[in-house]
Amino acid sequence: MKLLIVSQYFWPEEFRINEVAASLLEKGVEVEVLTGKPNYPQGEIFPGYRARGCLREAHRGIGITRIPLIPRGRKSWRLAANYLSFVCSGLIFAPLLLRGKKFEVIFVYAPSPILQAIPALFLGWLKGCPVVLWVQDLWPESLAATGHVRNRFALGLVGQVVRFIYRHVDLLLVQSEAFITPVEALASGTPVRYYPNSVDASFSRPATGAGPEIAGLTGGFSVLFAGNLGNAQAVEVIVEAATLLKGHAADLQFVVLGEGSRREWLLREVKKRGLTNLHLPGRFPVETMPGLMQQASVLLVTLADRAIFRATIPSKVQAYLAAGRPIIACLNGAGAKLVTTAGAGLAVPAEDGPALAAAILQLYHLAPPERAAMGARGRAYYEQHFAHGMLIEQLLDQLRTVGEPGEKST
Repeated sequence: MKLLIVSQYFWPEEFRINEVAASLLEKGVEVEVLTGKPNYPQGEIFPGYRARGCLREAHRGIGITRIPLIPRGRKSWRLAANYLSFVCSGLIFAPLLLRGKKFEVIFVYAPSPILQAIPALFLGWLKGCPVVLWVQDLWPESLAATGHVRNRFALGLVGQVVRFIYRHVDLLLVQSEAFITPVEALASGTPVRYYPNSVDASFSRPATGAGPEIAGLTGGFSVLFAGNLGNAQAVEVIVEAATLLKGHAADLQFVVLGEGSRREWLLREVKKRGLTNLHLPGRFPVETMPGLMQQASVLLVTLADRAIFRATIPSKVQAYLAAGRPIIACLNGAGAKLVTTAGAGLAVPAEDGPALAAAILQLYHLAPPERAAMGARGRAYYEQHFAHGMLIEQLLDQLRTVGEPGEKST
């Protein structure tokens, strides 16, 4: 199979699609990637790259074609420019850069923005091959929920574009079963199938070698949050819980790993409130994350209290399950249900600081063997439902069958 992956994000940016592409290559698929210039999450073009011009390179045997884009920066207008510049570059440059190349399937990895599917559809039409779209975020709902777009007319316009995309791809894969109904409502006959996220197999293996030493993570009871620090994560609830538990026990510590638009606010709050129990060491390479997660006493996932997020399963949940540590899910809906169904931890309402503090104390006072049993149940659930190798085989089946009789054709 000759496969073109279209994704605005790819290595050296740290996204799930990196491992998916490498594993497909190992399975004998001829993989090429069309992507932009790396700039996530800091919003600045990575060293060694520049925003202008096109570039060809290779990583782990995968051919990569990079097209110009405007880096996302820190302002809402820059983010909109970032999204639109990838679409425009994809429509203008991609047909020229990929001319003469044949593909059997085009696979779009679609966290925000889903607009990146537009150049993929154009390429699919030019090359006469089906397009598969893996939906990670619901648009336009996620734009409204994160506050990036508030204008109703603009949201309505985006909704019409999403409807167009859904109706013109050949297959829609969704990362949460709760996505199926809202996606089907816009897809008008395009097949919609559940295909969850996973993580690299290293997350479920015992960590080897010495990792970075991080204050608050070892020598006591640590609550670790890892990932993007933005509006969607409602990180205010972490500050509230840390404030409520300040001075409760010297060995109860919060560690927040990652970058994002709310990190500076977090740093200011830590200083203003004198939170010696809340540590913000920054972002660490993805290869260190399995070991860091396995050092934690408890792993924390949060989302804002928005209707859209009730259907969303943050990708870190699968990583947490694989790591084999108890989980506290401070969110509503599908993500919370997954944690409790797995028996892997506790769920509390989104943005409820007192409830989060109470859940942390509950696990703090729990006997270590009981916490270990929670983690073991989570890892077993991960192996049964989300193991990386198993899901790669499922994806291969989906890619092989797309376009066969009975499937929608663009």
